[in-house]
Amino acid sequence: MIFISHNSRAAGALAGLAVGDALGAPYEGYPARGQGIPEISSGGRFGVKSGEFTDDTEQALGIARSLLKCRRFEPNDVMRNLITAYTKNPRFYGPTSSAVFARVLNGCAPRDAAQDIFEQGGGRSNGSVMRGPPLGIFYPPEEVWQVSLACSRLTHPHPVACECSAVVNMMISCLCRGIPRDEAYASALNSITITEIRDILGDPHNYPLIPSLDALATTHCAISLFLNYRSYPETVSAAVMLGGDTDTIAAIAGAMSGADLGLNAIPGKWITQIQGITEVIGIAESLNALRKDGR
Repeated sequence: MIFISHNSRAAGALAGLAVGDALGAPYEGYPARGQGIPEISSGGRFGVKSGEFTDDTEQALGIARSLLKCRRFEPNDVMRNLITAYTKNPRFYGPTSSAVFARVLNGCAPRDAAQDIFEQGGGRSNGSVMRGPPLGIFYPPEEVWQVSLACSRLTHPHPVACECSAVVNMMISCLCRGIPRDEAYASALNSITITEIRDILGDPHNYPLIPSLDALATTHCAISLFLNYRSYPETVSAAVMLGGDTDTIAAIAGAMSGADLGLNAIPGKWITQIQGITEVIGIAESLNALRKDGR
């Protein structure tokens, strides 16, 4: 049985991520689709089962479980959780996360592993952006930015990836605390220090949506869709219709929409099809009860 508290924004954020992830997973890597509302299904390049979410949600849950255990962001504990999830099902993981985790498992220090990938020209992909919403649930807006940068650096030290993760988590933090979406968006924009990010995210509808693995392209797609659509189904469906990295864009956009509108905005027929969704919602509610500011 799924329990919904009087404050369902946190549950909406994490469940919104998981549902978007599972909805988009069968379509990942395929061309853009026509109009319409997709359904929870199976198949795709990774052969997902119907209702199965991918590493987007698994990594987010790893961060959430660490926050519940440590009552703060503890990088070593987060890294242990991320690597544990990776070893159980590595097929979903992107190039940067896979490379970092493989190096760590072979004995490389985590910080050195991430730095090595960065020096080889990597670290700008979207892995740290998709996993960060639990930080937004737990940390208030005045603290979430710096914690998000630190969490991204565990695997994705590129400054663009770090700030894109912080943008999304700032918006989640604001939305979970009842701040209207326009104000949440403005707060995130005001915190950006990198001109490339500010230019694109500050005027998102003037740039084409490119559903690639790049952190900024992914964040641009997710924020554009979130700002453009007022319902959860429309938001995540539009993400899936883009093609490309459908599960990640739908997960991020879904997390923002769920944080804004609450758990009740996610169609019940989708929620009940997601494997492990009761645990996802339970973790979100526990995280919400322990959040740092109590707001």
